[in-house]
Amino acid sequence: MKSRTSTLITFFLVAHWGFSQDIASFFSETDAFFKTYVQNGRVKYNELHKDPAPLNSLIQMAEGISMDEDQSLEYQAFWINGYNLHVIQGIVENYPVRSPLDIAGFFDRTERSIGGKQITLNDIENKLLRANFPSEPRFHFVLVCAGLGCPPIINEAYIPSKLDTQLERQTKKSLNDPNFIRINKNKVKVSQIFEWYTGDFTQNGQGLADFINRYRVEKLPEKPKISYYPYDWTLNGIP
Repeated sequence: MKSRTSTLITFFLVAHWGFSQDIASFFSETDAFFKTYVQNGRVKYNELHKDPAPLNSLIQMAEGISMDEDQSLEYQAFWINGYNLHVIQGIVENYPVRSPLDIAGFFDRTERSIGGKQITLNDIENKLLRANFPSEPRFHFVLVCAGLGCPPIINEAYIPSKLDTQLERQTKKSLNDPNFIRINKNKVKVSQIFEWYTGDFTQNGQGLADFINRYRVEKLPEKPKISYYPYDWTLNGIP
C-alpha cells in the first residue's frame, strides 16, 4: 500500500511540475513575442505574415494547456493572452486586411483551438472571462480586438504575479486618454465599449461616471452628459 501511495504522489507531483513548466514557458515566451511584435500599441502584422513561425509556435503551445478557473490569476492571465494571440493570428492568416470586421465570423463563428477547447473569441471573452469573473470590468481594457477603437495592446504578456497591477494600469491609461474619453465642458463622449457592456461598469449601484472617475486623475465634470462615439474598427497594425 505504501508503495502504491508513494507512486501516486510521485505521479501527481510530476504532473503538477510538468504543468507548471508548461504554463511558465507559455507566459515567458508570450512576453518575448509581444516585446518583439508590438510597438506603441500596434502590431507588426506584416512581419508576422512574412514569418508566422513564432506566432504559430505559441498558438500550438497554448492548445495543450488546460486551465482550472480555481487558479484564478493563472486562468485569467492565460485566457487574456490567448485571446490577444488568437486575434493576431486571425489577422495574420487573412493579411492584408483593413479591419477584423472584413473577415467573416472573425469573433463569433470561427473556432480557435486553445486550452483544450474549440472556442470562438467571443466565447473566450464572454463565457470564460466575463461569466466566471462578473465583478471584473477591467477585462475590457486588456482584451484587444485588432481595431484602433480598442484600448492599445501592450508589448508584454499578462503575468499572474502582476495581473492586478497590469489590469489597473491599462484601465487607468485608457480612462485618462483624451482620445478615449472626450470631454467638452459637461459633454462627455466615451467608447461604445461602455454602451455594449454597461452592466459591467455599473455594478453595486454605481453609475458609469462613477466608474470612470475611479480611475481618472482629472474627474469628469459634475452631472456629465454622456454619449458614445462610433467605434473605430480600422486595423491596429503598424503602417
